[in-house]
Amino acid sequence: MTTALAPSSADDPLACRPVALVDLLDRVLATGVVISGDITLAIAEVDLVRISLRALVASVGALTPVVDAGPTAGSG
Repeated sequence: MTTALAPSSADDPLACRPVALVDLLDRVLATGVVISGDITLAIAEVDLVRISLRALVASVGALTPVVDAGPTAGSG
């Protein structure tokens, strides 16, 4: 199943190749992505409500820092 397109090579950036949805989700969750947008409700060109949205989509493993598990005190 192919759902998205990605560049196939550096020499032809406009050429696209199919990318599986699983590969796309794996890459997004591994690196993270920020989705942002603005919604404005207006009547007669008068802004009544403005909402700014921002969401971070990433896996928990990508966001947690790696802690070095060195030797613990008192073990032995």
